[in-house]
Amino acid sequence: MTLILEFLTATSLIGGTFFIMVAAVGLLRLPDVLCRSHAVAKAMTLGIILMFVGLYLHLSQAESGTGLKIVLAIFFQLLTIPVSSHLLCQLAWEKGLPRWREKPVDEDPRIGR
Repeated sequence: MTLILEFLTATSLIGGTFFIMVAAVGLLRLPDVLCRSHAVAKAMTLGIILMFVGLYLHLSQAESGTGLKIVLAIFFQLLTIPVSSHLLCQLAWEKGLPRWREKPVDEDPRIGR
C-alpha cells in the first residue's frame, strides 16, 4: 500500500511541477496580457492543486492535522487565482491595451467602445 501511495505522491508532484513550468513558459512566450493571464490562471491553478495533493498524500502517513489546512489552501487557490486573472483581464480590456490580433468585437456599452 505504501508503494502505491508513494507512486501517487510522486506522480502528483511531478504533474504539478510540469503545469507550473507550462505556466512559466506561457507567461514568457505568449504575446499579450489576455493570453498570458489565461496561461497563468489555468496552468498555475492546476499545478498548485496537484502539488498540494502530493503534499497531502505525503503527509497523510505522518500527521493527521494538516489535512484541513491543505484543503483550505486548495480552496483559496481555486477562489483567488481565477478571480484575480479575470480582474486583470478586465482592467486590460478597459484600458485598451493592445491585443495580439485585432478581432471584430461588438461594442460594449459599459466601456464606451
